[in-house]
Amino acid sequence: MSQDGAHGRYTGQSLAGGRYQLRDLLGEGGMASVHLAYDAVLDRQVAIKTLHTELGREQAFRERFRREAQAVAKLTHTNIVSVFDTGEDDLGGLTTPYIVMEYVEGRPLGSVLDEDIRQYGAMPADKALKVTADVLAALEISHEMGLVHRDIKPGNVMVTKRSVVKVMDFGIARAMQSGVTSMTQTGMVVGTPQYLSPEQALGRGVDARSDLYSVGIMLFQLVTGRLPFDADSPLAIAYAHVQEEPVAPSSINRSLPPAVDALVARALKKNPNERFPTAEAMRDECLRVAASFQAAAPSIVPGAAPTQSGSGVGSAVFPPVDRTAQAAPGPVQTPYQPGPYGAPQTPAPAAYGYPQQGGYQTPPAGYGPQGVQTPPPYAAAPQPATPPPGPGTGGKSNKPVIIGSVVVSLVAVVALVVALTMSDGGSDTKGGGGGASASASSDPAGFRGPDRTRVIDKTKCSEPEKSWDDESKINLPDFRYKDLNSVKACFQAAGWQYKITKQNDNTWGKDTVLDQFPSEGTAVDKKNPGTIELTVSTGDPA
Repeated sequence: MSQDGAHGRYTGQSLAGGRYQLRDLLGEGGMASVHLAYDAVLDRQVAIKTLHTELGREQAFRERFRREAQAVAKLTHTNIVSVFDTGEDDLGGLTTPYIVMEYVEGRPLGSVLDEDIRQYGAMPADKALKVTADVLAALEISHEMGLVHRDIKPGNVMVTKRSVVKVMDFGIARAMQSGVTSMTQTGMVVGTPQYLSPEQALGRGVDARSDLYSVGIMLFQLVTGRLPFDADSPLAIAYAHVQEEPVAPSSINRSLPPAVDALVARALKKNPNERFPTAEAMRDECLRVAASFQAAAPSIVPGAAPTQSGSGVGSAVFPPVDRTAQAAPGPVQTPYQPGPYGAPQTPAPAAYGYPQQGGYQTPPAGYGPQGVQTPPPYAAAPQPATPPPGPGTGGKSNKPVIIGSVVVSLVAVVALVVALTMSDGGSDTKGGGGGASASASSDPAGFRGPDRTRVIDKTKCSEPEKSWDDESKINLPDFRYKDLNSVKACFQAAGWQYKITKQNDNTWGKDTVLDQFPSEGTAVDKKNPGTIELTVSTGDPA
């Protein structure tokens, strides 16, 4: 056995009683390492991710990590990296949780994008839309099962040698925000700043539409070769997600049709209610737009780049993020020939396992509950193109960082402005959804009325899911984002006790359950689960 480095990067070590033999280190980050490994039982190569943070010392976290991995193992889809096994073992004297995953021979989407930037200035739009549609197909499956990814970015998307797109690292972010660790107890928001949704940056509830915002950021990056928000600190980037509007992609890439601008603008709405309602709806729009225009090479405006965002915010609090500058691409010289899905015909890349460039990145924990219930859709509202000045900059490090409670504190200063921003966001929307969501967008007071359509079946309480390892216990149902009246009826059917705490929040309507304690899936006594605490929205602005 040999140890390589300070973060538990072991080669030659075995896990699970010798079944998995760790071989080459494929990638490594601040919270996890990924090794190519050999499964001696099934005679196959696998990829094993090991977490090597202080979290591994907490029994409650390891239990949460195990449950999330089991849930992710149920996800079966062409565009999802499969999870085969999970467990914990001793590495370097520490109890270390690990996940055994499908070994993907390919390379991260970020590497594919870098190649396209060198060749064309950005990824051809038809190819970018097809990649995005495949990512959304994976999210559609996970959202149906109640799993929100929370860290969609090019580093968590793999492209195989046959151009199959695969999304990885479902579930780990959820485990990271379990609420039992010292990390979350300090009120920290853990994430990759460049792809954070506004609600994540504000510490609000996270649901499926937060993933769609991150997909929108990624699509902007693919078709322009740049991120929509650029700043010198994580805090400033988080501020920009909350307060600033992105430029139209076509102001950077002139070959993009208006339909792409409209698609990205809707995905990046500050108010979640104005984004696409589901991954399926956004995927359908990506495919429709891809089929509506003639494939063409990117035409990058020389020197065009997003305005410096959140300038000056928090630079004294957080050190500048790691920036790997790249020269702005010049005029496109290489003729573009659409391939299988618009992919340029280039020599096949060398086999990769998991991301190597910049190190392997562990997904973040968003902050607050997650769910997949969404209100009626709003119509798309394209943003005006406002080409800003500023020098061209290349991509920068997507390393996850921990944005401390000071992020939420500072952003709280502009909370009132944010609430108005969310309300104003719907003023230019024509047609589309209605009901409580529509009225809240136009209500000057910002109040959002109740939505009685989100109900929980009484049988979730009267016939709850049994705990897998203790017949005397049951797993608590998920009451979040359900109407309080239906939750009360569910409790009454089971004879359970509850306590309600009101919270001002107009992201969801009045009487919507925002959070619960203990959290869903917690094993509790079948006969006496104790008093369950519910945090319920008043419908008023925060």
